Amino acid sequence: MNKKELINVIAERTHADRGTIAVALDSMEAVVIEELKKGGQVNLTGFGIFHTAVRKGRAGVNPRKPNEKIQIPPVRVAKFRPGKTLKESVK
Repeated sequence: MNKKELINVIAERTHADRGTIAVALDSMEAVVIEELKKGGQVNLTGFGIFHTAVRKGRAGVNPRKPNEKIQIPPVRVAKFRPGKTLKESVK
C-alpha cells in the first residue's frame, strides 16, 4: 500500500475528505521527523515507537577497488520498534 492508497482507505473509514486526511498524514510525518531530528522519540501506544540510534563506525571495502580499505564513520539512523498490539496482530 502506498501513501495515496492509505489516504483513500482512511478517508473511506472516517467519512472525511481525502484532502483533510492528506494534510493530517503530512503533518504527522513532519512532526515525527522534527522530533527525531531533535533526538527524541514518538511513542504511539500499541502501534510502536519511532526513535533514533547511532550505528557505530566500521571498516569497509571500496567496491570499486576491492583491495582498498575504507573507514565508514558512525551515523545516526531512524528506527521503528513495533508495539505489542502490532506484533500480536501480525502473528
